[in-house]
Amino acid sequence: MSQPILSLKPDENKFKAVANILPCRIHHDGPIEPTSTYWTPAATDAYFRGRKLQGKIVKLPKDCRGIVVERVSQQDPKTAVEEIVEDEDAEQEQTGRMQVTAEFDEMVVWGHEAVADASADPYVRSMEEWLQVADKIHSYSPPEEISQK
Repeated sequence: MSQPILSLKPDENKFKAVANILPCRIHHDGPIEPTSTYWTPAATDAYFRGRKLQGKIVKLPKDCRGIVVERVSQQDPKTAVEEIVEDEDAEQEQTGRMQVTAEFDEMVVWGHEAVADASADPYVRSMEEWLQVADKIHSYSPPEEISQK
C-alpha cells in the first residue's frame, strides 16, 4: 500500500507570523481564532506557572521558509493522477490537502528562567540539526568536469 500524497494549496490571504515554541503542553486540539493581542511580541516580562519566560529567536536560513498549514476537508476525494488508468484493479492514490495560512522566517523558543540553547533545549538542537541536514539533502553540487583524454 502506497503512502498518501500531500498537496499544499497556497492562500492569497496568508499573513506573516512568528512561530512560538512554549515549554508547556496544552490539551486542546480544536480551532482558535487568530488573535494578534495574544501573539504580538513586546518587551515585557512574562511568567508561566510562576516561572519567568525567556525567549531565543531562531532565524531560518534565507533559502528556507516556514509555513503554517490547515487541513482542508475533502468532500470529493481526488486521485493523485487524473489520467485514465489502464489497470482498473490498481489502487488509486489518495491526495491529502493542506492550505497554507501563514508564513514565518523566524521562531521564538521560550525557556523557563533561562534562554533556550542548543546544548540543553531539544527544540533548538533539533531545529539546528534539521537545518544542517536539509541543507545537505537539498543542495546541488554540479558534477566535476570529466577530463578529456
